[in-house]
Amino acid sequence: MLDVQGLSPVTDYFIVASGTSPRQMRSVADDIAELAAPRGYKLISHSGYDGENWILLDFVDVIVHLLSPESRLFYDIENLWGDAKRIAWNDQPA
Repeated sequence: MLDVQGLSPVTDYFIVASGTSPRQMRSVADDIAELAAPRGYKLISHSGYDGENWILLDFVDVIVHLLSPESRLFYDIENLWGDAKRIAWNDQPA
């Protein structure tokens, strides 16, 4: 997770993750949208569901990037936003 507050005029946080297959990435995207809604994050836009390399979910304050391993290496979002603070993922229930 990257804190891009003050760096990006579009959002506050990026979540960057890899999937092993397009089907898995679509399932994860669906699960994220389902889990986000009751927590007050409304999915306003998504793209890439028909592709095999990159799915983007836009929740305004948080943008989720789900990429194939090859695309993640190629686009290197973490390095592109190298000035962003990295936040350790906390998988504990809220």
